[in-house]
Amino acid sequence: MPDQRIRRAQESDVDTMVKLVYELAEYEHAPDECHLTADQLRRALFGPAPALFAHVAELDGEVVGCALWFLNFSTWDGEHGIYLEDLYVRPSARGSGLGKALLVALAEECVRQGYTRLQWWVLDWNEPAIGFYKSLGAVPMDEWTVMRVSGDGLGRLAAG
Repeated sequence: MPDQRIRRAQESDVDTMVKLVYELAEYEHAPDECHLTADQLRRALFGPAPALFAHVAELDGEVVGCALWFLNFSTWDGEHGIYLEDLYVRPSARGSGLGKALLVALAEECVRQGYTRLQWWVLDWNEPAIGFYKSLGAVPMDEWTVMRVSGDGLGRLAAG
């Protein structure tokens, strides 16, 4: 039975989701790195060709959490999966089961669509989250190193 506190995001949720993303950036000690605008999120979620999807968590009629995700593809499995970009529940709503309920909704989406994996990153210092994820059956991918090219380095790489 789906958790009635979790639903797919609607366009009217965009402003609240932007606030939640900024709260997550603050929690992750990186508030200056977050530049998301409501227009950007609205386009990504509800534009002509959405490539981002979201679920929200409600408590007493108020959106207090969200999961922002997109599809990835495993060439080894030959199937899509879900990459969870952001999962956040406001501190006042933690302990209510909403974080787990958001992950359950994404796992249900995977099973329903035939996707073979649900994956995400977690900061290595975030021991409470790591413990929570492990308790749900998530397995750390310690043998992999995340690589990124952005900013000036991205420009240099694009220039060859």
